[in-house]
Amino acid sequence: MEPLDAGKSQSRTGGPSFSLGNRLARAAWMATWLLLARWTPPPLRGWRALLLRLFGAKLGRNCRVHASVSVWHPANLELGDNVLIGPGARLYNQGRITIGSDSIVSQRAHVCASTHDVSDPQFQLVVRPVVIGAQCWVAAEAFVGPGVTMGEGSVLAARGALFENAEAWTMYRGNPAAKLKARALQSGEA
Repeated sequence: MEPLDAGKSQSRTGGPSFSLGNRLARAAWMATWLLLARWTPPPLRGWRALLLRLFGAKLGRNCRVHASVSVWHPANLELGDNVLIGPGARLYNQGRITIGSDSIVSQRAHVCASTHDVSDPQFQLVVRPVVIGAQCWVAAEAFVGPGVTMGEGSVLAARGALFENAEAWTMYRGNPAAKLKARALQSGEA
């Protein structure tokens, strides 16, 4: 499955946002995940990582993607080392989602890399990549919106909704998310 172009409307004619080939590949992906991964226990994380890689995801070492996670398009997913994607998380990656090493996306969090052009009468899809830096935490049931970059070490508190970039080593909360406070650097970090 080919990754999609960032920041561009996927259809200029009012037709489907995705080609038939893309839709068939995603149907194969969804069937594969349902039949071969969705029921697996937590220790089979290596098996789930293999399935994601077979469908084009780029995963670092020791990634833990829970069986109940929803990944829309594996070819638009890149995870660094030691990334945890918690139970029920949704990676709605019509656009590219990149998550840096040692980051956590907690249970039922939602990361969304697309939106719609509200000035277009057909509301055509516009993909906008999301970048979550290293050592970040997207807490339970939080939402990271299209085009957002979370700087290294930033935190989005539970049920927060982030629509603008997050500064490095800063905590955010609320809807829309606002800065709460600076986050202390761990010893040995620059």
